[in-house]
Amino acid sequence: MVSSWREFWDRDTPIYVNARHKARHYAGLSREIAALVPHPDAIVLDHGCGEALSADRVAEACGLLHLCEASPRQRDALAQRYAGNPRITVLAPEEVAALPTAGLDLVVANSLAQYLTGPELDAYLRDWRRLLKPGGRLILADVIPPQLGAVSDATALLAFARRDGFLPAALLGLARTFLSDYRALRRRLGLARYDEAEMLARLTAAGFTAERMPRNLGHNQGRMAFLARV
Repeated sequence: MVSSWREFWDRDTPIYVNARHKARHYAGLSREIAALVPHPDAIVLDHGCGEALSADRVAEACGLLHLCEASPRQRDALAQRYAGNPRITVLAPEEVAALPTAGLDLVVANSLAQYLTGPELDAYLRDWRRLLKPGGRLILADVIPPQLGAVSDATALLAFARRDGFLPAALLGLARTFLSDYRALRRRLGLARYDEAEMLARLTAAGFTAERMPRNLGHNQGRMAFLARV
């Protein structure tokens, strides 16, 4: 039985209903992240990047892209995928902590906060604040508000699937997820949830000037994204 979120993400998961869903997800996310890069020489950290199938698009928009992933399995796959790209490095979380102080222009942490405890999130916020240059920015995205439930997530997925051409697979995938250990793990471990005021307070306590962004990254606009400046 899977006992932690880290263990869950270190294997094949039922989150993506088919290859098209996964490809479209990462392609869209990479476009959005690339648009946030402040200048062509920027040093960017994508913390909790997952499979990052289209990270090369982000790398084209910046000087150096660090991909951080806790899963050893995912890191190995990322290292192989981008072995020939001099603008991309693959790091474990402990290697991120060893990066030079005030060396990053942009940190993106998408769909990460919900899998961390409150103290873990606060520790990451302090680390990201230390690593960012003066004027640097943190994008903390896909934050789940307290009132958002699984039905809203499913509705957002189906709308995405209808728009991008994988609706039948999404319907089957939702049924598969319902029967998978993801649902059991979500019930047992839970997902961290924050309302807007609480997340802004955490960002402020970590030393940022923060605001909620008009849109979340990705397809699920029921979730929130925050822009935090050093």
